[in-house]
Amino acid sequence: MTQIATSRRYPEVAAELRQIIQRGGFSVGDKMPAERQLAEQLDVSRALLREALIMLEIQGLVEVRQGSGVYITRLPDDGTPKTDDSDIGPFELMQARQVLESSIAEVAALTVTKADIDALQRILQIQEQEARDGITDYSSDEQFHLRVAQATQNSVLAESVNRLWLQRRASPMWEQLHRHITHTTYWQRWLEDHRVILNALKRKDPVAARHAMWQHLENVRETLLALSDVDAPEFDGYLFQSLPINIPPAQ
Repeated sequence: MTQIATSRRYPEVAAELRQIIQRGGFSVGDKMPAERQLAEQLDVSRALLREALIMLEIQGLVEVRQGSGVYITRLPDDGTPKTDDSDIGPFELMQARQVLESSIAEVAALTVTKADIDALQRILQIQEQEARDGITDYSSDEQFHLRVAQATQNSVLAESVNRLWLQRRASPMWEQLHRHITHTTYWQRWLEDHRVILNALKRKDPVAARHAMWQHLENVRETLLALSDVDAPEFDGYLFQSLPINIPPAQ
């Protein structure tokens, strides 16, 4: 069987950023150029640049301060901690989820059962209680998305979503990125997204379900990008659009 070679792009961008720091005359405490400027200089999307910056954060070279910018905390040298270059980039993972889970929601709207709806409503009630209590635990969020996939009655699709969540939970880059999420306001917005998805499934409306899931994951993506520099996240059109590509609805 032929194996498809895969490589992560963000380690290459991280290496270029280290060179910029080394050759740019920066000192500890200096602010790096804005993400928009760096993305244009390196000719990469902001999402890819953000993944590279997360890698530098894990290595202790920079600190991302929301609403302020990216600051150098240590200059690169031979003692820079090694990181796992095979770790999946969080925005690459988000793109995969957006493409896959929006189509899954479309199929689920046609195959969902009363038991599925009841289970999703129970999960939503747990999330609502967690939101009231200020709990920002991802387990109920994961359960919601997995249950939508299970509603397709297709074990391959359900397992595909499960694998994406396993990759997310095992990713140091995801952990680093989510350290910036400190406000429950984001969770309230995502909870409302889940209500919209559930309502579309209740109506057995495949187009609405697909669009609701796509927009939900777009909202998550926008939030995660907004937690970096002050640049407007909408300038990055490389990976995402606010509405899904026009895939014909399932028959």
